[in-house]
Amino acid sequence: MDEMQEIRTGRHCTFVMHVHLVFVTKYRHKVFTDAHVRRMEEIMRSMCTDFECDLVEFNDEDNHVHLLVNFPPKVAVTKLVNSLKGVSSRRLRQDFPDLVRHYWRANKLWSGSYFAGTVGGAPLSVVRQYIEQQNRPV
Repeated sequence: MDEMQEIRTGRHCTFVMHVHLVFVTKYRHKVFTDAHVRRMEEIMRSMCTDFECDLVEFNDEDNHVHLLVNFPPKVAVTKLVNSLKGVSSRRLRQDFPDLVRHYWRANKLWSGSYFAGTVGGAPLSVVRQYIEQQNRPV
């Protein structure tokens, strides 16, 4: 079975849950270099492991990053996002003092907002049709 469809199990559930996350830098500043991105991926992989999540894909541009995360149902996406953004911001600013000059006023690397979209599985129309076709008891 491929990595995207690997079914995971918990004590009382079976699941395949993925979320696509996008984080944008504060003021949309174009600040990331290859060194920044390599360190950021290490930090985010470590954070995902702490949350019992799996960072399936990671990619970036100079002012935003994309993550594809496989996560268990016990993890709230908002808590995961807050930890990923907070810890990566703090550690990157510690490791790369040059980032601080871009954010001397806000003292934050990331914008306050983010994108989160669920991915994988069947399209909504197929799921809706499947549910509609279930036999109700008489």
